[in-house]
Amino acid sequence: MKPETRIAIVYFAVTLAFMVVLSMAVYYLVTRYTFTDFYRRLETRAMLAARITLENESSSSAYREIREQILEKLPQEKDYLYAIEPGKTFVEESRELNLPVSFFNNIVNGNVSEYQNDKVFFVGVKYTDEAKSFISIASAENYYYSNHLATLKRILLVAVVFVSVLVLSASIVFSRYVFYPVSQITAQVKEIGTQNLHLRLNTTSQNDAINELKNTFNNMLDRLETSFATQNIFISNASHELSTPLTVIIGEAEVALSKERTSTEYQEALTSILNEAERLERITKSLLFLAQTGFDGKKQKMEILRADQLLWDVKETIDRLNPKNKVFIDLSLIPDNPLKLKIRGNAQLLHLAVSNIVNNACKYSSNQPVQVSLATTNNQVIIVIKDNGIGIPEAELDYIYDPFFRASNTKNFEGYGIGLPLARNIMRQHLGEILVTSIHGQGTTVRLTFPLEIVTGYSIS
Repeated sequence: MKPETRIAIVYFAVTLAFMVVLSMAVYYLVTRYTFTDFYRRLETRAMLAARITLENESSSSAYREIREQILEKLPQEKDYLYAIEPGKTFVEESRELNLPVSFFNNIVNGNVSEYQNDKVFFVGVKYTDEAKSFISIASAENYYYSNHLATLKRILLVAVVFVSVLVLSASIVFSRYVFYPVSQITAQVKEIGTQNLHLRLNTTSQNDAINELKNTFNNMLDRLETSFATQNIFISNASHELSTPLTVIIGEAEVALSKERTSTEYQEALTSILNEAERLERITKSLLFLAQTGFDGKKQKMEILRADQLLWDVKETIDRLNPKNKVFIDLSLIPDNPLKLKIRGNAQLLHLAVSNIVNNACKYSSNQPVQVSLATTNNQVIIVIKDNGIGIPEAELDYIYDPFFRASNTKNFEGYGIGLPLARNIMRQHLGEILVTSIHGQGTTVRLTFPLEIVTGYSIS
């Protein structure tokens, strides 16, 4: 069932229930009023009937004139007058009028008695003159009950049916009006596919839930479009990077097998194949590491590390890989308290991220001086790697985290374009941030920010 249909039905059901309850309440209150009012009319007639019968001739004529001129004639209107005598039980009278004996006894006790026999209503009162007491009874058919209430019942029934139809129609129109923006969104979304991810939902300047939903969906489309574009670039670059060594390997093998070769020629061919195979292995391992660091990192072993020790370990690795490096570690800004240098992380991953960045700084600056600085704030540990190398063109800074992307000025340097994406994934796992600023031809600065680990009862090493 569609949401608009469900809302229309619920709205209709609630309104119908309210109308039925209201109609029943109106009918009940009018019925109560009709009964009470008619009993008061009969009580007045019972008193007048007794006075007309028992008063002197002049008073009796006056009461009779009032009754005939002012009081309307009621259907089947009748008057009864019975003397109250000691020991009288009124059994015969009760049978005559088809009334219970308690009706008469209640009057004898000085109360007003009321009784309903189908459509005929009875009211009895006690009337006392100078000599004795009497029971005066007035009866009549309650035409208000038999006619007016029946009319009221029909009116209420017609009103309920009419209002129900009106409310049902209005609820359908209203629900369609409310869900019209949602229907528009659905229709527009159905037109968006992988071939036209550039399409967006039409938004307005109104600050409402529907417009917020559209903006949220458009933001998601922006991310999807970027993701698809990045994926296409990644596949294209990965295919190129993987196919190059494979092509060389296949070519060398085909050349070597095309005819008999000398041992030296076979060695040269195998050496070339080995080099390309090792290059292919490095690319594959880098891709595997990049994929692994793309996870949430919850399964990685985390421990408390000292940032300065991390830098010295990285320096040792760089010295081993590139003995000609000119990496300088600046610790002049670190605090006296070693606890201010504590960070929580995976030692292997952090070492990989920082060493990749420092190694790139050495490589793209042709082993010019590279400064690695360490500083802290109240809640952060900051590592800054600054080189004086070739820099990155400003227009290409937005793409440096795309896997396999390499700046246009790096063609003469060996690399695969995986280092920065890998470093960013590792920083995200450690709730840190990486910020790269660069000036083309002057150098690059990479800023790594880690949350400070609050340590209590930790031994200083």
